[in-house]
Amino acid sequence: MKRTFLFNAILIVAFNSVNAQQSANPKDTEAWTPVPKIVSFQNTPADAIILFNGGNLNQWLTVKDKSAAKWTVKDNIFTVNKGTGNIETKQSFLNYQLHIEWLIPANITGSGQARGNSGLFLASTGTGDSGYELQLLDSYNNSTYSNGQAGSIYKQAIPLVNASKKPGEWQSYDIVWTAPVFNDNGSLKTAARVTVLHNGILIQNNVEIKGETVYIGAPFYKKHGPSPIKLQDHGDPSEPISFRNIWIREL
Repeated sequence: MKRTFLFNAILIVAFNSVNAQQSANPKDTEAWTPVPKIVSFQNTPADAIILFNGGNLNQWLTVKDKSAAKWTVKDNIFTVNKGTGNIETKQSFLNYQLHIEWLIPANITGSGQARGNSGLFLASTGTGDSGYELQLLDSYNNSTYSNGQAGSIYKQAIPLVNASKKPGEWQSYDIVWTAPVFNDNGSLKTAARVTVLHNGILIQNNVEIKGETVYIGAPFYKKHGPSPIKLQDHGDPSEPISFRNIWIREL
């Protein structure tokens, strides 16, 4: 008897559900606003801010003294000028999509962390290496600790795969960055998150950031707002790396 009652109840629920769907208006679940903005894509999206297109470093400055960026521009690329210090964008950003192309030189020497080392700081929060670092490194047949190889969120998140090309070939990062949100008292409300594609391959999938990058110890958060994007003059003795075609879309 109980089984018969339960079966009949299931049939009634299913029947009512079907009837409700048939009597409902499909327009009830159609959203017509907001209408997504039309954006064309050729070399860069039409709504992108160009941070470097081969001409100059006018969108960048030297971090330590806010003077003009002193890295070398030649043949539509720019190269780390070792000893001149980190550079960062003049403009600050919150949430964004970023595209950047980078080159480990074919004549690279050294090993481990001393082989084409640099860093892309997704938000620069002060002088030196303050901020959140996505590692740049030659990780093509170059062994180092996994959370320090190319594509790692340095000392935090190991990339899902190693998508590195060999030295002498251009590589790309495509990044979606969601900045952290802080309470009025400076405490963390929501952590930063990041998705990274390396050469078109997903290597960081909406990863939660534990805090700002530190070389020794645990990452931490400190309150900040919109921040510049920073590139690192690492200081290792290997040959300097180069960059081209950098653009950003604010989200």
